[in-house]
Amino acid sequence: MTQSVTSRAGDTGTVDRPIIELRNVSKRFGRLVVLDGVSLQLHRGQTTVVIGESGTGKSVLLKHLIGLLKPDSGEVYFDGRRVDRLSPKQWVEVRRRFGMLFQGAALFDSMTAVQNVEFPILEHRSVSPSEARAIAMEKLRMVGLEEFADKKPAQLSGGQRKRVGLARAIALDPEVILYDEPTTGLDPIRADVINELILKLKRELGVTSVVVTHDMASAYKVADRIVMLCDGQFIADGTPDEIRHSTDDRVRRFVEGRADEDELASLRAESPK
Repeated sequence: MTQSVTSRAGDTGTVDRPIIELRNVSKRFGRLVVLDGVSLQLHRGQTTVVIGESGTGKSVLLKHLIGLLKPDSGEVYFDGRRVDRLSPKQWVEVRRRFGMLFQGAALFDSMTAVQNVEFPILEHRSVSPSEARAIAMEKLRMVGLEEFADKKPAQLSGGQRKRVGLARAIALDPEVILYDEPTTGLDPIRADVINELILKLKRELGVTSVVVTHDMASAYKVADRIVMLCDGQFIADGTPDEIRHSTDDRVRRFVEGRADEDELASLRAESPK
């Protein structure tokens, strides 16, 4: 079983200091062990996709990267600095270097699209309202929604709300973007728009991305690297092509969407009369 996932060279073939690193991180909730001594290195400019069944700790992993959870044991580093021991006040400055697209977009319903994007700019930058709006409009242009700037979330489709959420995630020019199930609830065409935006932001902004998803079409399209969580540990780490052709039955069943044969046998068994 692969418990420690170390570095992989980027497209240039060079290996540098990881921008994010987990070292032997464990996390449990009561008796439930969610992360069991996992190690992971993420390098600048790469898109790493985290896959795994529901409840395997993918979102818990994301929360450790951004300091929303602290490990029970182990260490978390960002840009060479240990961050799992930072105070909430110290984390504020570190989080400005992150952007996050939440599963439900998490927009403020009472605000327009442009106001949602302006919000973190006004909170964290010393700029005038007009400057904040100009920056926000540029971010909306990047996701193709400038003409919807004055619409409220209720007036937008699910895909458009995700795109506004993405514009807000890049409002402070982050170095890292975390995506939590970015295509969930979208039809295949709208999901592919999100995939294209993930690729665009990597290409144009050079961001490091971590994507949690069950959507294998999305994973194969956006990933430089795919890792799989199972029973609190990483059991696979490879390129999309390597994961697609994995010989591990647990990986194959997940990426092919096949239920366990024992589960199927119990479902197919005739009920007693």
